[in-house]
Amino acid sequence: MFASILAGCSAPCPTAADADDQIHAVSTTRSQHSDLENVFQVTKKLYSGSVPDGDEAFDELRAMGIHTIISVDGAAPDVERARARGLRYVHLPIGYHGIEPERRMTLARAVRDLPGPIYLHCHHGKHRGPAAAAAAAVVLGFLTPAEGLSVLKEAGTSPHYTGLYACVVEAEPAPSDMLESVAPEFPEIAPMPGFVKAMVEAQEAYDHLVEVRDARWTVPVANPDIVPLAEAGRLENLLRALREDPEARRYPAGFSDMMRASHVATMSFERALGGELPPATLTERLRVVGSSCRTCHERYRDSR
Repeated sequence: MFASILAGCSAPCPTAADADDQIHAVSTTRSQHSDLENVFQVTKKLYSGSVPDGDEAFDELRAMGIHTIISVDGAAPDVERARARGLRYVHLPIGYHGIEPERRMTLARAVRDLPGPIYLHCHHGKHRGPAAAAAAAVVLGFLTPAEGLSVLKEAGTSPHYTGLYACVVEAEPAPSDMLESVAPEFPEIAPMPGFVKAMVEAQEAYDHLVEVRDARWTVPVANPDIVPLAEAGRLENLLRALREDPEARRYPAGFSDMMRASHVATMSFERALGGELPPATLTERLRVVGSSCRTCHERYRDSR
């Protein structure tokens, strides 16, 4: 089941114990009974993969010997299922544009200090999770940046997420005193943007995608910092979090159905954009996203 993708820790490792932390990858082919996707063993202590969804997935983590789960996804983690199995959950969300240096250090300290083995995940286990795991491993001296990039490529991280690749390239090994200066704040569920603020951010991401469409599916000259696939991922992440927000339950039942339709349409668009489908297909799928959002706004936002 295990296949080596890197020979080992070519960067000097801080301690003898750390030197034993060799780098391997778990086969990306799901076993017949596997309930997790894109699972990689980045170091002896650290795994990366998809979000555990349901009892079977958490049972599998327990069977793997996992003690701590770190989520870098935006949605609130399933803390109760983790607790029921004696697992600790830590929520340190990141975006698709990259990982801020402060967050890299927090992730590295979490990986260093929390009980292992550790399972670090985003949603699909292909983009943010591998980037966060690789960046933390570089900061801890277990990987060189080049080895970290190999993890991203092996995991299938899209090259369109330039910020995720950059955060691994820019990461540097940190001395122990620098890591000690990082506050050991590891919440089970991180404070998230308020419902209204998240709606505003979702609208901003959609507007950026409209700019990309109007620029014939290239980066707009007037807004060169836009990363199209990152904006699509941000929109999907926000809509998924909004669907799970307790505030959403205060709306009539139809609101949940419309939010789901918008989320499903956004996932379809994100897959099309990542798959580099023809512009006409991208335009049509973005139109569906916009139409579903407008229908929801007309019924539940604009009429209030």
